[in-house]
Amino acid sequence: MNSTESSSTHEGFTAEERAAMKDHAQELKRAARRSSRADKTAEAKRDVLAKITEMQDSDRIMAERVHAVISASAPVLAPKLWYGMPAYALDGKVVCFFQSAEKFKARYATLGFSDQAKLDEGTMWAAGFALTEVTAEVEARIGALVKQAVS
Repeated sequence: MNSTESSSTHEGFTAEERAAMKDHAQELKRAARRSSRADKTAEAKRDVLAKITEMQDSDRIMAERVHAVISASAPVLAPKLWYGMPAYALDGKVVCFFQSAEKFKARYATLGFSDQAKLDEGTMWAAGFALTEVTAEVEARIGALVKQAVS
């Protein structure tokens, strides 16, 4: 097999996945440079809000609403960037995150929960939710999930 065949059949990371990994490396470098805990917290929140502002209209509108609901429902969660996307952490560990549709060229945005979230329900439970619009009903559901995740 020559090098042309090898590279065309290689199933590695997509360009979007590589970009997310680069974003994460930059996030870690920025966090390491910050001095006090308060500075780190304030800067992380500014980073999240800036990232939301950069999103395309539908993703931005949903991310703004998700951010507001999470901030109000679980103020113990600290906003931070995680692989270039808004995330919310407890004691430095990501509990939930918003992934824009545009970032990975997906059909819908995603609200995801890590294994840190206390959403356990029997032997199988949802850890990710597709979002196409954030209505009052969706806001209420997000608020309930986030409260449960940190309880």
